[in-house]
Amino acid sequence: MARRRVKKRTHVGAKNGPHPNPTGRPMDRTPKSMVIRIGAGEVGPSVSQLAKDVRQVMEPGTASRLKERKSNKLRDYTTMTGPLGVTHLLLFSRSDTGNTNMRLAITPRGPTLNFRVENYSLVKDILKAQNHPKTSKQLFLNAPLLVMNNFTTSGSTAESSTAPAVPKQLESLVTTVFQSLFPPLNPQSTPLTSIKRVLLLNREPPSNADNSTYTITLRHYAISSKVAGLRKPIRRINAAEKVTTKERKGKGVPNLGKLEDVADYLLNEDPGAYTSGSDSEPETDAEVEVLASTTKKIVGRSKKEKRGDGEGSSKPGVEKRAVKLTELGPRMRLRLIKVEEGLCSGKIMWHEYISKSKQEEKQMDATWDKRRKEKEERTRIQRENVERKRKEKASKKTTKADDADEYDEIDEADWDSDELEYVGAEDAEDEEMEDAEDAK
Repeated sequence: MARRRVKKRTHVGAKNGPHPNPTGRPMDRTPKSMVIRIGAGEVGPSVSQLAKDVRQVMEPGTASRLKERKSNKLRDYTTMTGPLGVTHLLLFSRSDTGNTNMRLAITPRGPTLNFRVENYSLVKDILKAQNHPKTSKQLFLNAPLLVMNNFTTSGSTAESSTAPAVPKQLESLVTTVFQSLFPPLNPQSTPLTSIKRVLLLNREPPSNADNSTYTITLRHYAISSKVAGLRKPIRRINAAEKVTTKERKGKGVPNLGKLEDVADYLLNEDPGAYTSGSDSEPETDAEVEVLASTTKKIVGRSKKEKRGDGEGSSKPGVEKRAVKLTELGPRMRLRLIKVEEGLCSGKIMWHEYISKSKQEEKQMDATWDKRRKEKEERTRIQRENVERKRKEKASKKTTKADDADEYDEIDEADWDSDELEYVGAEDAEDEEMEDAEDAK
């Protein structure tokens, strides 16, 4: 006889939603994002791939396997942000004129930053240009380190320009929105080994001709470090000098006859290949001093001399490590077009191409105040209707329950006694008639 199947699957509710946690454990409040392409069949394959690459940048706090459909609307995604605990939306779309746009919105009430993607490079294009690309999945287990540069301008720069400058509150708003994309970093408790990637955001300085532009360049790198020492080509030459004549075959001094300059060999091991800046070995200025690990392998004197750190570090318990950045992609150049107050809709707080006078701003504020009051009035009426219907439904249930109680309160004994008396009278009459017939 076959054994009976025992179900061992557990059904645990979502821990990242806004609902209270019945277990009493602290809720996970790390930022979570959804990268969406609006108009799945209209944006084209390049923009679709760009959205997938940006999802890889936002890992692990993003929906990496999200599937969009042509029938999906923006309302479908905004409705699910609450139950899923999503805090940010990155929306990629393409306009009728062919421009690629990206909207960065904070749920559930905004604001929304509207960017135009002026140019971009996909991950596959970046990896093809490197000799030794990095594609390890271990890099995306932790959120990247966010580095922002030149996001706030000094007061002297803003006053010296005659063109209308970007307002200060806009700069602080954009900075806050980008900082909230990833969980905050605690230098005291965060281990250095967990930081595998870095996301660089650089705001390009505005030109004197147009000071109202707000342009951001995005780069994504992998971080790797090793003990500082001599470069690999120099170590190869030093090792070749110590090789005997019998062992020199394949291990001697490399042939530099085809090179025009020895710098071509020292800076690039493969002169015939293209090497980007992030693909070369780290320079001396990229060396940093960090605390040495508690468990350290004992290295002999010969290996130390070969590695180039025979003298040791300047401080006890501190070692020099060379930091190297390898670009992962994608690259993007974003230009801020406008800022909206709500979630992809609402009052426009700033626009690059449209400027309004104070009178027009007052009229716009009055229009939005009127819309807000009308919306609040509709909400109040709907709430009253819902409450009234709930009370009516409750009263109907109460009435039915009262009727049932009255039916149950009737003395069943009375009904039984009357029935018995009636039945007994009929039986007596039948007996009398039978006796009369027998007598006849």
